[in-house]
Amino acid sequence: MVGTFIQRCVIVIFAVVLVGCTMVGPDFEGVEPVALPSEWHQRQSIDAGYDLKNWWQQFNDPILNALVIAATEQNLDIESAGLRILQARMVLGISEGSQYPQVQQLSGSFAKGYQNEKGYRSGSLSFDAGWEIDIWGKYARGIESSEAGLYASIASYHDISVTITSEVARNYINYRTFQERVLLSERNIEIQKRVVDITQVQFDSGNVTELDVQQAKSQLYSTQAVLPSLKIGMIQAHNALSVLLGLLPDAVTSMLNPPELTAKIVTYKKQYVHYGTKRPMDKSQSSSLVPRSPEVAISIDANLVLRRPDLQVAELAAHVQSAKIGIAESALYPNFSLFGSIGSSSAVPNGSSFRFSDSLMLAAGPSFSWNLFQYGRIKNNVRLEDARLQETLVQYNKKLLQAISEVSSALSGYGLLKEQQGLRLSSVNSAVRAFNISMAQYENGQIGFERLLNSVEKMTRSEDSYAQIKGNVANQVVALYKSLGGGWQANSGKAFINNANIEQMKQRSDWESVLDKPLLLPSSSSKSVSTWEGN
Repeated sequence: MVGTFIQRCVIVIFAVVLVGCTMVGPDFEGVEPVALPSEWHQRQSIDAGYDLKNWWQQFNDPILNALVIAATEQNLDIESAGLRILQARMVLGISEGSQYPQVQQLSGSFAKGYQNEKGYRSGSLSFDAGWEIDIWGKYARGIESSEAGLYASIASYHDISVTITSEVARNYINYRTFQERVLLSERNIEIQKRVVDITQVQFDSGNVTELDVQQAKSQLYSTQAVLPSLKIGMIQAHNALSVLLGLLPDAVTSMLNPPELTAKIVTYKKQYVHYGTKRPMDKSQSSSLVPRSPEVAISIDANLVLRRPDLQVAELAAHVQSAKIGIAESALYPNFSLFGSIGSSSAVPNGSSFRFSDSLMLAAGPSFSWNLFQYGRIKNNVRLEDARLQETLVQYNKKLLQAISEVSSALSGYGLLKEQQGLRLSSVNSAVRAFNISMAQYENGQIGFERLLNSVEKMTRSEDSYAQIKGNVANQVVALYKSLGGGWQANSGKAFINNANIEQMKQRSDWESVLDKPLLLPSSSSKSVSTWEGN
């Protein structure tokens, strides 16, 4: 009798499933982007086939390469992003578990009682199960939303990696730029001290007035006054690197100043001590501390910008929200479930034994529920989710326009700064040549002190400006690669949680074998959770 009843229930449920099973809500078909530029009108650009994976290596600076590697392994923002990937995986696991019977509960009770001065004992034991059949795709949409959220967390990891890599390069370039400016300033201070000494000798001989001496000292003090601000900038870049690398400043100092760099600085200083007051013109720039920026190609594919991780995050956020519309819409329709319960309860006088077999109960069958007369609550919730989806689509196009703007600005800036760098170099060479000539003529009494002082001032300004423009050009290349989302491709197959964090979590909670599997980032082409190593 019971078996026949259960069979009929199963037949009814399967009939409903076969007739009415469908996923409500829109199917996400991607984001339709705004029109991309058909060509770039700037004078310089990066070729579409250019390798963006390890773009910082093009600076040919081993110290920069080591800093980037250290940052990708130790940066705390990247570690946090990796932990958010793990959180998203757990959310997906929860969503996948909703496909199976949602209620599987074993319960029991035992009690003593008295009635009319007679004692009795009661006990019960039951197992209840319930399974809401996903006819309208509520749970399937939940899995879809969670999976999109998982890939959004991976894209966010890549986006943070792009930012951290570019920030490491930018602050390293700033550090070296300030370091070179400090060396130039110290070198010019030594020259100006010698000019003061020469002027003092001329004054003591009665060849010039005290005005010349005071003007020389004023120039010297002005140059000395700039030096502390340059050192402050150097310290700030140094400390920014320590935060990016997740290290204390002392550890970063040793990375920034290896023995080979120290030897280069000593050579840099000795080179000019040999010449005394005169200055040589260094056209090769071989002694420069600022990383030499790589040359870039002359063409670009506008679709390259779509590879940016932040745009992937925006698109996946729209996918997450699209699936939520289906979840909300499923509440408009009835829920169908299968339930079952088996158990027993018994109450006996004190001193008697329980006889659960005499009170065994079994119940099973289908059920349904339907939210009627909701007075617009469910429909307005669907509309709310749809409006949120539309907002994510608008935000995607906004981010895309910002990305196009950043690439265009970086390309234009690079071309103009390269032009400015060439002019600054010519200015430096002319200023150094003018200083050498004016110094020789002043010592021979051919020109007045004002012309010498003017040449010293111009040489100091032009050298400092040239050091700055070298740093600006290098930073513009960094901005260009960042605007193209370069560098995240190097994360493929990389562990996104370090062993220290894994061990701490294992000590706190039971992770079973979840953390024993390789926690590796998927390849850049993977779009399936099933192909993800360690999933």
